[in-house]
Amino acid sequence: MNNDELILRQQHLQIRCAQLRLNLADQVVVLKKPLAVADQARKSAQWLYNNPQWPLGIILLMAALQPRRSIIWTGRLWWTWGVFKRTRAWLDQLPLQNRPN
Repeated sequence: MNNDELILRQQHLQIRCAQLRLNLADQVVVLKKPLAVADQARKSAQWLYNNPQWPLGIILLMAALQPRRSIIWTGRLWWTWGVFKRTRAWLDQLPLQNRPN
């Protein structure tokens, strides 16, 4: 290849790179809303972790006002927590190459 061909190839690659960047930018727009929701959920979970008195107070208020519903929800949450723990233990036993990211 001579110098002109290399310059022409470089220009074609730069154009292709620009097209791929625009294509990627269009595809990322689709993920913007779900990522914002996930980010808000993470922030909310972090706030709950840092301020445990609020959910505890709500739980106690609910238990005082509606004890039957509180018992039902306690059972459901306890079951969900057990499923979470068992799933996590099962995932920890998987080899590293088969683990989901």
